[in-house]
Amino acid sequence: MDPLLPVGIAAVAIAILLFTVIKLKWPAYVALLVVSVLTALAGGIAIQDVVPLMIEGMGGTLGSVALLVGLGAMLGGIIEKTGGAEIIAHRAAEVLGPKRLESALLIASGLVAVPIFFDVAFIILVPIIFAFAKAAGHRGPVAIGMPIAVFMVFIHNTVPPHPGVVGSTTLLGPDLMGLVTILGVALAIPMGFLVHLVGRRVLRRSFALTTEVEAQYAAAGAAHLGSGATGSGTAGTDPGADDAADGSSDRRPPASLVVGLILLPILMIACGTVGTLVTTEGSLAANVLSFIGAPALALLVATLAAMYLLGIMHGWGREQISQVMDGALGPAAIVILVTGAGGVFAEVLTETGVGDAVSGLLLDAGVPILLLAFLIALAFKVAQGSGTVATLSAAGIVQGTVAAGDFSSLQVALIILAIGLGSVSLSHINDSGFWIATKFLGLSVADGLRTWSVLTTILGFSAMVIVSLTWVIVS
Repeated sequence: MDPLLPVGIAAVAIAILLFTVIKLKWPAYVALLVVSVLTALAGGIAIQDVVPLMIEGMGGTLGSVALLVGLGAMLGGIIEKTGGAEIIAHRAAEVLGPKRLESALLIASGLVAVPIFFDVAFIILVPIIFAFAKAAGHRGPVAIGMPIAVFMVFIHNTVPPHPGVVGSTTLLGPDLMGLVTILGVALAIPMGFLVHLVGRRVLRRSFALTTEVEAQYAAAGAAHLGSGATGSGTAGTDPGADDAADGSSDRRPPASLVVGLILLPILMIACGTVGTLVTTEGSLAANVLSFIGAPALALLVATLAAMYLLGIMHGWGREQISQVMDGALGPAAIVILVTGAGGVFAEVLTETGVGDAVSGLLLDAGVPILLLAFLIALAFKVAQGSGTVATLSAAGIVQGTVAAGDFSSLQVALIILAIGLGSVSLSHINDSGFWIATKFLGLSVADGLRTWSVLTTILGFSAMVIVSLTWVIVS
């Protein structure tokens, strides 16, 4: 087969995917499945094998994704509904003092962003952002809120159990989830410092707010900074919201407990990952540490602990906690299905040889695999906006090359992170995160491009420099 034919098939498949998502407004789940069928037929897959291939791709991806995203959503749901995000923010402010409110909330947001999806986590923190910004004397919430939003979406794209990075890890290195988690968390730390410092320069000008947000900001008061605030902004719809509203201490877990539960799965995963490096492969110690550090088990343990320690011990009924956890699976189900459809597309690209042809052509042109992974994800991100779709599509295209290459586990993990960084950068008006951040902070589209788009690009490209330097060192 002429090598240009698979490249042409890939180009047409990507064009159709972008057209159906952007112009026709199809759900990404349907668009990915339709494009997968067309790509399989165009790539020479026998008609009777197309559907079995789709089922294989869906099943292979959902094994890890459904476990991790589902459990992560439940853990995040418990932390959200019990007021854990606000508790962490207030405690951080108390520890660091009123002069460091921005740093306190940025640290708190980073912790909250690990188990909770970006959109939910940011919306939870909006009332606190307003109060902290008012207390710090800012003319609007943007100075504090935008760095937080960008930092949280960075974590969402680079740290499991979030769907994009889980999906790409499943495709490229199913056994590397622990290593990717550790590297993602380690990478987020310097990015937190960077967004704090750069944000001050990018956001030093005064921004005009929408009338609605300006009124909300004017009404924001220091009273929200008190230790008695426990609601998440949606307390009226939560089980037991009446008790939360009247300040019942039974429903307020200590900040140390919430932080501990967030860190618990990360520490378990770290133990398993480090343990495999210092123990003999196949030994009892290695097997036990590997079991303890399995991401699915780590999240299961953290979720069970949160049920009891955040819920039942603080006055929540068993049925109420069950409702909170079941409710968290609704939004997660959509993400899981889209991720599974991305796995179908990746499987088709691999089976037809399209992915190998595209990545091989670019590699022959001298594009290193790490940069290739980053650029493909970046192109998808700019074109259609969804970080999850961008991540999974890029992983599918480079999957064959990664599998055939003689790459170490660390190198594969860096490729996975490079894909995540590409899906962060150059975010603009076709990204739902852009609208969440700008609308809740009261910015115009132009100001959103000057702030959100600039900061996401700075973080994505800066982190890519760190990943590239690490690649050079370990190669």
